[in-house]
This record gives sequence, C-alpha cells and structure tokens, in this order.
Amino acid sequence: MADNKTFHLPDLGEGLPDATIVEWLIKEGDSIKLDAPLVSMETAKAVVEVPSPFTGKLLKQHGAAGDVIVTGAPLAEFELDPKGKQRAENAAGGHHHAPAPAAAPAPAPAAAKTADREDEGTVVGAMVSGNQVIVEQAASVGGVKAVPAVRAMARKLKVDLTRVAPTGAGGVVTMQDVKNAAANGSAALGAAPVAAPAAVRAFAPVVAQQRTTVSQSGKPMRTTPPGVAASGQPEQLKGVRRNMARVMADAHAQVVQTTIVDDADLHQWLGKQDITARTVRAIVAACKTEPALNAWFDGKNLTLTKHPHVDLGIAVDTPDGLFVPALRNADMLDARGVREGINRLRAQVEDRSIPASELSGYTISLSNFGMFAGRYGTVVVVPPCVAIVGVGKLSHDVVAVIGGIEVHRRLPISLTFDHRAATGGEAARFLKAILDDLALPQ
Repeated sequence: MADNKTFHLPDLGEGLPDATIVEWLIKEGDSIKLDAPLVSMETAKAVVEVPSPFTGKLLKQHGAAGDVIVTGAPLAEFELDPKGKQRAENAAGGHHHAPAPAAAPAPAPAAAKTADREDEGTVVGAMVSGNQVIVEQAASVGGVKAVPAVRAMARKLKVDLTRVAPTGAGGVVTMQDVKNAAANGSAALGAAPVAAPAAVRAFAPVVAQQRTTVSQSGKPMRTTPPGVAASGQPEQLKGVRRNMARVMADAHAQVVQTTIVDDADLHQWLGKQDITARTVRAIVAACKTEPALNAWFDGKNLTLTKHPHVDLGIAVDTPDGLFVPALRNADMLDARGVREGINRLRAQVEDRSIPASELSGYTISLSNFGMFAGRYGTVVVVPPCVAIVGVGKLSHDVVAVIGGIEVHRRLPISLTFDHRAATGGEAARFLKAILDDLALPQ
C-alpha cells in the first residue's frame, strides 16, 4: 500500500500568516526528489522557492497560481518513494507539518548594535519576522532557467520567458533580460483572456452572499437596493498589499497618532540642491536635537529605546504596494552618499531583489508623498517607531517680509508622532530643527 504524505505550508521566515502561489515547478503526477524545487511562493517581502520535503510523486496541488495559502494549511500531497520514506520521516520529525525549507542565516542589519536587536521589519513597518531567509536558486522550468523573482516579474510584465535570450551565467534569464524584453516587445505573451484566479473565484460567492437571498424556488434573488448595481470583481489582496493592510490596521489600533505641520522656507538656498538629500540631513539634525522621536516605543511594557544612530526608513511606492527599506546610518552619510543609498534601495525594490535585512529595524521614517501631490498629510506611524516625517509638494508662496512681500520656495513638512512616547513640546522642537536646517543656504 502506497504511503502518502501531506506537505503543509511552512513559515517561510517572514513571520506572516500566509503566502501566494506564484508558480508550480512540477505537475501533478510527476516525480520529485527531496529538496528539489517544488513551488515558488510570494510573501510580503520576496518571491521564494520552496523545495520538496519528500522524494516521491506529487499527487495533488492544493491551489493554483494566484491562490493564497495560509501557513500550516495543506500545500501538496505526495506518494513517497519507498527508498526515500525513512529519510522523509526523519526530516518530518514525526509531526504532521512538514519542516520549513532549508534556510541560511540572514545577515544582521548593518545598524544592529546589540545581539538583542531583532529583525522586526516589514514592507510597511515593523512586525516580527524570522531571522532566516530562503536562498533563491534558478530552477529550470519549461527549458528556461530563472529564479522565482524573475518569473514573477515576467508574469507581471507579460513577458514569455521561453522567448527571452538569457545573459546570466549558465544560461540563466536575469531580471534585466526580462525588463529589456518588455521594453522592446520582443517576447510579449499572447493577448489571450486570463481567467480569474481560483482564490478570487472562491472568494466571490462569499461576497455575493451579502447581497443576495434565496427564493422558495431555490433561485437567488438580488437584495441590492433598486437602482444600485454592483460592478467589478472582488479581488483578494496578496503579498505586499495583503501585509500592508494588516500592518496599517494594527498601527491604527495601537498608536496614539498626532500630527503637526509647518513650511520650510528654501529662499536662501544657493544653487541647485538635492531636496531629498537636504531633507534627510535635516531629519538627522532633528534626531540629534530631540532624540525622543528617533526611538522605538514598547506599548506593552511602556519602555522607550532612544537610538544613537539614525536608520531612516524611506517609503517607496510600487504597483505591488508600499515598501519601506532602511537607509542605514543616515547620520554618517553626506549628500552624495544619501543619494546613492536611496537610488540603490529604490532599484532593489523595483526588481524585488532587496534583502529582507534592508526592510527591517529603521528608527524613524520618511514619506515623500509630495513628489506626486499634496501639501500636508497624516502619515502613519508604524510601531515600534515613534515618528514619521511627511514631505509635501514644493510650492512658490507669497510671504510677508519687512517692507513688503516676496515669493519664496517653501516645502510643506508634516510630522506624525506617537503621543504615548513623545510630548507635544518634543515634537515641536523636532519639527523646528528640521525647518531650521532646511533654511540654511547650503
């Protein structure tokens, strides 16, 4: 009698409750060896490759591409190879849940000063995550070698990987290969209609039950008010956006947020200067003036940890959702170092190659929403951070001066802080320090 095993989705080292299937790397009925690539999964931080925990035949896939799988839920069914049975049982340790994929220790953040400073980062804030990361490998699927992140990018850009000329070592398709193919249109997928993912199809009836009832004949009747028609298809949040929703709700429930605003006058600036680099410098100056806002607050134990260094979280907007990579040791960087660091982080976010360690442990954050629109905003403080600085759209304002009026360039600044951890006076002094530094000629 065949010995079948169920593989449950392990914690992929992200500290998150679920992950989204990107692509199955083998089909049902195919044989697979222990540790061979089984499926690529997208979490809030990255696309990772999950290896097989058994040697045998894949009997059933519990989900298709696009489906969200809860951590600990069944992911796949296997018929064990008799030769690999004992090894699989030893690996499983007698438990029903399969072990997490082989992982390598994550590099410690550059700003970590003590052993107890744990990786508590996420794409939109600080949530506890594991101190392990999965090492991506370029698996050959359909004759194409590519890591899961590249396959996910190809799907997003509608690029046919089989038509992309690989430039990586050993014939591996790189992220740049995919971007180049998307730009020149040399490997576009056919414009065939794409069916809604199974997860969405399964979710839609649940929503529909809120709008319909069943008649005596058994046929559904609409209960939507007359003249109101529902349109669109419910879409389940996945990956980065799914985690963003959780973190923002958690921040709203925990933090006592208060916002104060003012305008920085740039009239005295000499020559052309990098506004973002100057803003980072001003935030560093404010952190030195009022350290209480460059800190972490533990609301449960009512402790405040002030940081001597400044690891600045830079909010990066993407179609997939919001990432907040950390600009490490911003207090040690000059204008050129700040610009190079920001450019590097943005590039890594865009191609989803940013290490998990870069998305953790920032001490204060910056949201430059004004590059799109808006003057002031109540930007969200995500615990354990105490404060976040929002920068609005640069404007030319009429300013009253002695003897008349002048037109000055002014930069709107919003400071949102956790009022449990900082007083209004501390926040006002912090904001004034930002304004004073930005007012300097250079």
